[in-house]
Amino acid sequence: MAHYLIFGGSGGVGSNLARRMVELGSTVHLTGRDDARTRALANELGASFTVGDVRDEGHIKSAVEQAGPSIDGLAYAIGTINLKPLMRLSDADFLSDYTINALGAVKAVQAALPAMKASSGTASVLFFSTIAVAQGFASHASISMAKGAIEGLTRALSAELAPKIRVNAIAPSLTDTPLASALTSNPAIAQGIAALHAIPRLGTSDDIAALGAFLLGNQSGWITGQVMAIDGGRSRARTKG
Repeated sequence: MAHYLIFGGSGGVGSNLARRMVELGSTVHLTGRDDARTRALANELGASFTVGDVRDEGHIKSAVEQAGPSIDGLAYAIGTINLKPLMRLSDADFLSDYTINALGAVKAVQAALPAMKASSGTASVLFFSTIAVAQGFASHASISMAKGAIEGLTRALSAELAPKIRVNAIAPSLTDTPLASALTSNPAIAQGIAALHAIPRLGTSDDIAALGAFLLGNQSGWITGQVMAIDGGRSRARTKG
């Protein structure tokens, strides 16, 4: 039975990804900042869990230790949405987004590497980017910089860790999750953004989790080094003007 470590498994994409992996017959170890939500999901799925903040390196190491000696895959489903014009962004904004999105992902893989190498098969790593890296959106400088680092990390590690460990990333468009609630909770803003997509709706956490489960599992055994968009066609298709 495959065993996966999911950082950010207490809400949004991470929780749906955990559910899908369990439905596929795997076991999961969850991490999250919110004790009640993480504990509730762990109870629902019969999973083990660790509560803490990825900015705390001790939490990352503890989560890996509690996940067990062998890990078949790691998902780093943690991010930020910090949208400000360039001149309103401080050093602290850039450093915080980079620390949570990129450096946390690095620390998670470093800590879990021995356990992934102990996997009986090919292990996998899944990161999360955003289509804003490839598209270029106003007020996205900090988050695009941080997620751009994730895309570079995906490609570098796919080469360095091959063939034992595969590394891929998903780059979604705006998804209706708790993290994006500042945008999605306003109907006018949500509808306006939805209309920019060839499939004119916002993404759902399960849209993302469906591909995530495929990339983590062994059905994607010949896929590595890829950044895959799930974006309703926004990065490729133009249905208006």
